[in-house]
Amino acid sequence: MPKRYVVRLTDAEREMLNDLIKQRRVAAQKVLRAHVLLKADADGPHWTDVEIANAFDCRTQTIENMRERFVTEGCETTLHGKPKRRVRGKVLDGMQAAKMIALRLGPPPPGFANWTLRLLAAQAVALEIVESVSHETLRGTLKKQWSAKKLEFGILTYESVS
Repeated sequence: MPKRYVVRLTDAEREMLNDLIKQRRVAAQKVLRAHVLLKADADGPHWTDVEIANAFDCRTQTIENMRERFVTEGCETTLHGKPKRRVRGKVLDGMQAAKMIALRLGPPPPGFANWTLRLLAAQAVALEIVESVSHETLRGTLKKQWSAKKLEFGILTYESVS
């Protein structure tokens, strides 16, 4: 059965793919895709999908998908993948994050021995630091933003932000 999507590389594309393979610091996925496109080229080696899949230790469906993407979307999209569609902004800005950390460093509310993430989230909304926030957002903020060294050296204290 003839192939539905036939890869035909131009000389410029072939040269670009060969240069990409020769570079030292390139993502392995890009190198694999470049190898597959070069082997699938109808004007080049013209390997079958099974031969390419066996040579590069992947499934034939992967090769078929790469062929289809090359024909329908072009060489750049096949190599680099589709751009991310969903980009999220930061939920907390720097000042809000600092206030959350300062709140965490302060004493917990009466009746509680320690701060919990859910308690911090509820308190942040009650103090109108943020309109709404998830406990997971706070976890990430507390984990990423401040190391023990910053707290140890007194860069941020409860009194400095409140």
